[in-house]
Amino acid sequence: MASSPTVLMRLVASAYSIAQKAGTIVRRVIAEGDLGIIEKTCATDLQTKADRLVQVSICSSLARKFPKLTIIGEELVVWVDPLDGTKEYTEGLLDNVTVLIGIAYEGKAIAGVINQPYYNYQAGPDAVLGRTIWGVLGLGAFGFQLKEAPAGKHIITTTRSHNSQLVTDCITAMNPDDVLRVGGAGNKIIQLIEGKASAYVFASPGCKKWDTCAPEVILHAVGGKLTDIHGNALQYNKEVKHMNSAGVLATLRNYDYYASRVPQSVKNALVP
Repeated sequence: MASSPTVLMRLVASAYSIAQKAGTIVRRVIAEGDLGIIEKTCATDLQTKADRLVQVSICSSLARKFPKLTIIGEELVVWVDPLDGTKEYTEGLLDNVTVLIGIAYEGKAIAGVINQPYYNYQAGPDAVLGRTIWGVLGLGAFGFQLKEAPAGKHIITTTRSHNSQLVTDCITAMNPDDVLRVGGAGNKIIQLIEGKASAYVFASPGCKKWDTCAPEVILHAVGGKLTDIHGNALQYNKEVKHMNSAGVLATLRNYDYYASRVPQSVKNALVP
C-alpha cells in the first residue's frame, strides 16, 4: 500500500482534513471551560479532555478510511500526537499548541501535517483562528511563509517545562544570542521555518516519535535537518522505541555549526 503515490496522497489529504477537525475540537474544549486535566506520570506530564477526544477522532477517522492501516502498520506507520504542548494548553499559552499527524515508510518520515488550532488568536475577536501546515518529501511544504532567522544570530528554541542541566549545558555550548523557551515540538519546528529561531536544541530523552515525525517532514521538505544529539537520523518503523532517548537537534540552516558544538559530556549521557 505504501508504495503507491496515489494512496500516500489520499492519506495526506485525509490527515489534513482530520487535523483541521481536531483543531476545532481543541478550541471547543477551551470554550466549554472544562479541560478535564489528569496527570499521566508527573505534574508536568498532563492529559486533557482535548487529548482524549482528538485521539479518538483521528484514529477512528483514519481506521474508517484506511482499514488496513495500523496507526502508531506494516511498512507504513502513522504517528499521532493529538495535543502537542498539553501543559501550555492548560496554562493558556495557546499558540504553543499543535496537533501532529506524521506518516513514515520503511522507518523514514515522508509526510506530515501540523494543525495550529490557535494560530492568529491574538489578532483580535474577529480573527480567523487556526491553520494547517503540511508537507511531503520530494514535493514540498505548504501552509506557511518560509523565512530565515536573522543572519549571524544564534537563536535557540528549547523546552519550556522539561529543563535540565544537560539541556542547559548543551545550549550554553552553542553560544546563543537568545534562548526561546516554548512548549511543543511542532511549535518549535514552526519557529525554525518562520525565522524566529535558528536551532531547536533538546538534550534530553523526553521527546517521543509522535512529537517529531510530522515536524521532521515539514523541516526536511524545505531543506532543514532534524536528528538526535549525535547526528543520527530518527527511525519511525513500528518496532522502534517511542522515546527519542538521544534528544533532538534541528535547524533550517547551518546544521553543522550546532552539531559540532554539542559537548561530548552531553553525548555520553544520552544513549541512542
